[in-house]
Amino acid sequence: MSSISIIGLGNMARVLAARALAGGNAVEIIGRDPAKAQELAAALAGATVGTVDTAPAGDIVVLAVPYAGAAAVVREYGDALRGKVIVDITNPVAPDLQGFVVPHDSSGAQEIAKAAPDDAPVVKALNTVFSHVLAAGPAENRPLDVFIAGDDAQAKVRVSAFVESLGLRPWDIGELFMARALENVGLVELGLMNHSVKHANFSLGITVLG
Repeated sequence: MSSISIIGLGNMARVLAARALAGGNAVEIIGRDPAKAQELAAALAGATVGTVDTAPAGDIVVLAVPYAGAAAVVREYGDALRGKVIVDITNPVAPDLQGFVVPHDSSGAQEIAKAAPDDAPVVKALNTVFSHVLAAGPAENRPLDVFIAGDDAQAKVRVSAFVESLGLRPWDIGELFMARALENVGLVELGLMNHSVKHANFSLGITVLG
């Protein structure tokens, strides 16, 4: 199992922490509000609490914060992230849902990678699963699919193992430039939610034929 530090105190952080603990991982919660971090850790029973001014304890650091602040968090930690795998679960979608707040030839994950130390590979993952769907678990006895992109093969292996410990099914889709495609999937899901499905109780995955 893995040692995980989750930066963030929102719904996705809570759900990921709960599933990570259930999967036998060591989990550290980090947030700018120490009282809320303590409250979340106490509710989860088994998580520890880190502080924003010390190096994360986990070998895998999950950025469960809004995209707008994700790169800044990575820059603040700086060399304290050396040797760790950074998992970007954000979606850099513009407020009007008409595109992204990153350059057209980049992605949120690639922008975050620019802020990270050279030996702290960034892996895009978990941005296409709504938090409440993740909390509910498998649908129709089928694990939820999680798509992964990154330049470091070993980092993707480690993240894939973590994803499997959550009871999910990882799919490697290629190098980090593919994060842009995953962020477009996130935008597709918002389009489905607003125009066709009319709710967010769904997930996107693949069916292998034959």
